[in-house]
Amino acid sequence: MKRLSCLIFVLCLVGCGNDEIVGSHECINALTADEKAAGWHLLFDGQSLGQWRSYQEEEVNDGWGIENGCLTRLGFGGDIITREQFGDFELKVEWRISDAGNSGIFIRGDESGRNMQHSGYEMQVLDNAGHYDASDPTHRAGAYYDMLAPDHDTSRPVGHWNRAHIIARGPEVQFWLNDHITAQFEQGSADWHTLYEKSKFADRPDYGSLFSGHIGLQDHWDKVWFRNIRVLKRDGGPTPR
Repeated sequence: MKRLSCLIFVLCLVGCGNDEIVGSHECINALTADEKAAGWHLLFDGQSLGQWRSYQEEEVNDGWGIENGCLTRLGFGGDIITREQFGDFELKVEWRISDAGNSGIFIRGDESGRNMQHSGYEMQVLDNAGHYDASDPTHRAGAYYDMLAPDHDTSRPVGHWNRAHIIARGPEVQFWLNDHITAQFEQGSADWHTLYEKSKFADRPDYGSLFSGHIGLQDHWDKVWFRNIRVLKRDGGPTPR
């Protein structure tokens, strides 16, 4: 009897871990009527990962999956990228990070390096209150990672969803988090090169060199959820405000 009780206790520890699961009522993936009319389309519909694949792989490996309709980092799997590449576009995505978690959203990357961070640039996804990386302002949620810091914290805390919006039009790029601009830069400009030369990317010659590439989601070892990932292709013109 004692042995049976110990076995039940061990099974309970294994099966009742503290790995949070987001409820299906939270994982909404749908375009509004206005978005449909404007030409937006979903990169994830809550049911299929067909528009994505793992970095330098043909399909999405089991490190990523669908949890109750959300695109979720479930275990080690490396970054994932869109099958399609994008040049001028707008991207909107909602994310929720785990306690003390870290992830990121990449744009304009290729598969020439070990991961997306060797070519594409990143909008940081982070638990600002719980992750040690928040000690560097350029590593906080909404930042242009290791390059530009938000002027104030616009992120929502663990347990809440954040709305990211990225606008890329030629060299002009804007990052928005929860309806506030968090980074704005001209890719390849003199100011950009000054930031680049002081950053951790200075020894990566391909970093930030592309004006078209994959959109990617980062595996930084922590659980993260994404929903309502949608994109609008653009063909030039003034950056919307």
